[in-house]
Amino acid sequence: MCGISGFADFGGNGNIALLKAMADALVHRGPDDSGYEISDIGSCRIGLGFRRLAIIDLTAGGHQPMYDQSRNVCLIFNGELYNHKEVRRTLEQQGCRFKSESDTEVFLQAYLHFGIKCIELFRGMFAIALLDRNKDSLYLIRDRAGVKPLFWYHHEQTLLFASELKSFHHHPRFRKEIHEGALSLYFQHGYIPAPYCIFKHTRKLLPGHYLHINLSNGKTKEVCYWDVTDFYNKPKLNISFEDAITETEKVIQESCNYRMVADVPVGVFLSGGYDSSLVTALIQKNRTQKLKTFTISFEEEKYNEAQYAKKVAAHLGTEHFEYACTYKEAMDIIPMLPHMYDEPFADSSALPTYLVSKMARQQVTVALSADGGDETFAGYTKYAKATNYLNKLQAIPSPFKTLAQLPAWFWKLFSQNISIPDRANKLQLILKAKHPVEAFNIITQAMTQQEVSRLLKVNASFPTTAFDEFDKLNSADLLDNFLWLDYKTFLADDILQKVDRATMAVSLEGREPLLDHKLTEWAAQLPATFKLNGNTGKNILRQITHKHIPASIMDREKMGFNIPYENWFRNDLKDFLLDTITPSKIKSQNLLNESVILEMINYFYSGKNTDFQRLWSVLNFQLWFDKWMK
Repeated sequence: MCGISGFADFGGNGNIALLKAMADALVHRGPDDSGYEISDIGSCRIGLGFRRLAIIDLTAGGHQPMYDQSRNVCLIFNGELYNHKEVRRTLEQQGCRFKSESDTEVFLQAYLHFGIKCIELFRGMFAIALLDRNKDSLYLIRDRAGVKPLFWYHHEQTLLFASELKSFHHHPRFRKEIHEGALSLYFQHGYIPAPYCIFKHTRKLLPGHYLHINLSNGKTKEVCYWDVTDFYNKPKLNISFEDAITETEKVIQESCNYRMVADVPVGVFLSGGYDSSLVTALIQKNRTQKLKTFTISFEEEKYNEAQYAKKVAAHLGTEHFEYACTYKEAMDIIPMLPHMYDEPFADSSALPTYLVSKMARQQVTVALSADGGDETFAGYTKYAKATNYLNKLQAIPSPFKTLAQLPAWFWKLFSQNISIPDRANKLQLILKAKHPVEAFNIITQAMTQQEVSRLLKVNASFPTTAFDEFDKLNSADLLDNFLWLDYKTFLADDILQKVDRATMAVSLEGREPLLDHKLTEWAAQLPATFKLNGNTGKNILRQITHKHIPASIMDREKMGFNIPYENWFRNDLKDFLLDTITPSKIKSQNLLNESVILEMINYFYSGKNTDFQRLWSVLNFQLWFDKWMK
């Protein structure tokens, strides 16, 4: 795991000192080694900067930037290629000779033999920058699921790229201009969906894509090499549930085995839920040495899942570590969040994810996290609720759907199952929706477009994202639509961003066994009932887990990674919130409507039933603005 950064300056500007500043802003991603290379191709100057966290081949053989023998091809690489040994054997059979045990060298040699299509050979997580002088080309490449982040900025004669946005702030040509569409999307979803970024001229490279930069003329082209849509569009597998259980366990076991390969200690984040418990069980069953597992606890019983993790750890025989989080520690960490995430980000579980990473880093250098199980196997309760809700709405005759035009107060009588405080507005929008994906988006979004427009002083615009591309999916099954959408949006742009920044902030490599693309492709073709059985999600994962852990330990209501923020901010952290979100700050920025925010604050502190997520989004935006825009 590492951090990469660099530039392509078509005016021939840039030097080692500038490149070093950009790369060293990512030292937390790679404290073990560094490398900086400047190349000129015609009038274009290219800089490749690298920070290394050594995981495989701890010797100097893994140093980057890494060149081929002719020094015409050079790359910097963040991530892991889990099947690099198999690809290496294939290349050796074709006469290739290697100087190191590094997976980086395997990718380099694979590119020399197969060209850019070599990406399709690998199972892994990666963000790569590859310079090919022979083709006057620079490639930026991101893994299929989007486990590893990759940002790029292109304005006038300058193109920048990096694992994190904070690298760009060290380049004098980077302009910190807020993208109004991205700001609108942030408040709508609580994160900014790709390809957009909080800054103008800045984008996230989409998962499963590579960007080709022509160094002769500066033109860019984004190319898709893998898309989960293709697998949801395939016919469902003709397989019995029993056979599906057997085959699914095999695929998950293989994925877990791949992610245990490292030259450093490896552990697992264990919440006690089905996903992390299954991953832990499959790894521990083949080991004589105790696996190290990690979890976070809270004093407030309502939010505390640690007791369940402890039971699972005791049953499986792992060496278990638990850390208790208090509001005092939250007070220290919350101001750090904008530095970690470096664009507005309102996932409330960012804090405990950082804490569990910090604890794990004292024992291991790699930690497996079971993210992706919910989005792949229908674990969230929202899938069952939305399926039931939309099935009922679809049964309403079309003439009656014109009732959506009735005033909002009328619908307050019929919309108690939709999130507050916008139930009535949401129900009206759902009835008007032309597609299940559109309706699901309305049900799950943090704020409606109408709410965002009221909150913002600037023009609220909502640029096209995967939320608007539902016509690409051919499946008529509601669940397929929901899982597809969450994989393309919430998983990639919220969950995986959260885990990457939290782990990398403490120089810990996070690995995702439930996001191996072979498992994703397999699961997308399973019948929906294998995943969601009535109101029970993760049907098939539950059956596999019960083979290793008794159902009496596992069966309980899903909690998620919830935090007692409302309690903290109504009491001990009240002054912190009020000192951060002040009317004078909001007014001076001229971005948000101070009267609306004051209304939100007063509503929250009046003790009324409210959705704190909205206020949390405002707080995190203000913390980000104070950190990066002054």
